[in-house]
Amino acid sequence: MTTAQIQSKPEPSALYRWGVLIFVSLAMFGNYYIYDCISPLADLLAKQLNFSDSNIGLLQAIYSIPNVFMVLIGGIIIDRLGTRISTFIFAMLCFLGALVTAVSSSLTFMAVGRLIFGLGAESLIVAVTTVIGRWFKGKELSFAFGINLTIARLGSFAALNSPSWGRSFYSYWQTPLLIGVAAGVISVVSVIVYIMMDVNATRNFSLREVPKQDEIKFKEIFNFGSSFWFITLLCVTFYSAIFPFQTFAVKFFMETHGITREAGGFLSSMLTLSAMILTPLFGLLADYMGKRSFLMMLGSLLIIPVYLLMAYTHVNLYIPMAIMGISFSLIPAVMWPSVALIVDESRLGTAYGLMTMVQNIGLSGFNLLIGWANDTSGGYTMGMWIFSSLGFFGLLFAFLLKSSQKKTSGHNLEVGIRDKKAVAETEA
Repeated sequence: MTTAQIQSKPEPSALYRWGVLIFVSLAMFGNYYIYDCISPLADLLAKQLNFSDSNIGLLQAIYSIPNVFMVLIGGIIIDRLGTRISTFIFAMLCFLGALVTAVSSSLTFMAVGRLIFGLGAESLIVAVTTVIGRWFKGKELSFAFGINLTIARLGSFAALNSPSWGRSFYSYWQTPLLIGVAAGVISVVSVIVYIMMDVNATRNFSLREVPKQDEIKFKEIFNFGSSFWFITLLCVTFYSAIFPFQTFAVKFFMETHGITREAGGFLSSMLTLSAMILTPLFGLLADYMGKRSFLMMLGSLLIIPVYLLMAYTHVNLYIPMAIMGISFSLIPAVMWPSVALIVDESRLGTAYGLMTMVQNIGLSGFNLLIGWANDTSGGYTMGMWIFSSLGFFGLLFAFLLKSSQKKTSGHNLEVGIRDKKAVAETEA
């Protein structure tokens, strides 16, 4: 197809672009549901299958272990093969992993299922993130990421609140996991619809061509600048303070604060509920005002005290969880689209893959560490100190990112629509 032919076609409408966003986000909905369906089951796994906290931590940690390598390979595969084939492969792995996890009470078999799920899940996130970067770069990028996270985290919210809306399913450990299998079906179907829409758009609309890598170059992972690495280090510390906490949150609330499983599930889901509402709004704020490094500093600062409040006081649990929810909405809304601003589009899949790889090193290690800390100390205080210290390191990396922007030109992390309008008015 010639350049003239491409230019003669209309751009896809806003409605079409948002349709693509909805379907790739529904794929993420299923993905997030499968991941979070373990947490509300923790006490049932302990009672009915005699699993220890270390065993439960293993089920979450083994999800992350293959992603220490797989997401980087997956990111390179996305850059090489494109998002269509990649998203389908990764969504199928999510479905198969959920199915294997649900069919046996053996810890080994369930761990294998979680490992298969992990092989696809994080790479699916990388692929969907790359799709959004392609379809919305230069438009409402942060807002689109926010909407994606809202729909995806609806899956987490549904899973964490399943003891309430699906109370009858919680008499036996296996039934809630079968609902996770159904969520895997949703992911696969949604990806198929996205593929059809993308093929149709290529034929009928003018889309910005994304150059593919001609060959896989692992040495390129060392060529990303300091700003990318500061964002990556913030990513691993932030998520390591959130997701391993959620692994044991319902059990922690029940045993330390004496509340029911239903109430504990809702408290844990407050993170997700806050993110569903606030992430798109924070995305709009970042698009408008810029100041992305400062916003990431603020989000990191918020999570430092919340764990110690829950460990040492009898404060109303809604307060620290609401504060954590604000942080959980703010940082991802700013962090993920920032990568699309500082990395060349042809390497975006590799960049997100590398970032997610480092994130999973943290998630794997800290799920195991917190499970060990709980079993060893006979309580949760040691783990809460670990989580709080991660918030401090996140603040440090966000500060270093802000400092690096003063020395680096062209990234525009601190520039928003407001600043661009001011420049345009001055030039006029």
